[in-house]
Amino acid sequence: MKDVSILTDNGVDLDSALEFLGDLSFYDETLEAFLEENETRVPNILKYKDEQNMEDYAILVHALKSDAKYLGFKDLADIAYEHEMASKGNNIDEVNKKFDKLDKEIKRFTDLAHKYLGGE
Repeated sequence: MKDVSILTDNGVDLDSALEFLGDLSFYDETLEAFLEENETRVPNILKYKDEQNMEDYAILVHALKSDAKYLGFKDLADIAYEHEMASKGNNIDEVNKKFDKLDKEIKRFTDLAHKYLGGE
């Protein structure tokens, strides 16, 4: 049995996530898919930021925001939303200024997810 307190004690809104996803088994599957998707998504977010390709950057941070919201990663979803709005407004300076915060939250929730999933 996985220890959900790894998530809930670190700001994950598991109750709202389960409202979207139904049960813990489907949550776990969705979380695994999120981690797998992020193996390519996160490097591409960085690449598009560095290339100042705000159109593709906006698409990826929008998807990140949506996935994070479904999984109960509210802080990550909120930060990704800020990036989505900045990139849709082609505000490269704002994206660059706030990128470290986004990157830090992605890493934090990725670490939490791995810790949770590996804790069987």
